Amino acid sequence: MRNKDKIDLYEGDITSLNVDVIINAANNSLLGGGGVDGAIHRMAGPELLKECRTLGGCATGEAKITRGYNLKARYVIHTVGPVWRGGGNMENERLTNCYKHCFELIRQYNLKSAAFPAISTGVYGFPKSLAAKIAIQETRQALDANSKLKKVILTCFNPESKKAYEEALS
Repeated sequence: MRNKDKIDLYEGDITSLNVDVIINAANNSLLGGGGVDGAIHRMAGPELLKECRTLGGCATGEAKITRGYNLKARYVIHTVGPVWRGGGNMENERLTNCYKHCFELIRQYNLKSAAFPAISTGVYGFPKSLAAKIAIQETRQALDANSKLKKVILTCFNPESKKAYEEALS
């Protein structure tokens, strides 16, 4: 399988990872929230919120980058995943765009390692198995296109999510 050695699955807290950038599954305001978003803001400290206030929010499927502040990661890329509404509202395309825009920023900033959460699979309700397939597909394409990117960690918060990612990888 191509780039298999460059993709890791990790079940746990994304904020603890020592990578160049962690991806934040943010809301449109970028001003913090629950889940991964809240955890990243808490760990990064108040400077992250201060910088996010200067960004003017973020549209669904887009991505914006900030410093990582108190995180081990130097940067945070904030992306807004789609809310699942049954699959007929371009949810797949919007989630795909989240990954594409994150990987564009990773390339622009010459980052070598990144950690992604399972974007949109929490309170936004995106089916985990479908989200995992999109994440794996976009990660493989990004690794093929960017030789500087050496490691992508797909972070799962629970065993159910990790199982969906393991199945998508195989």
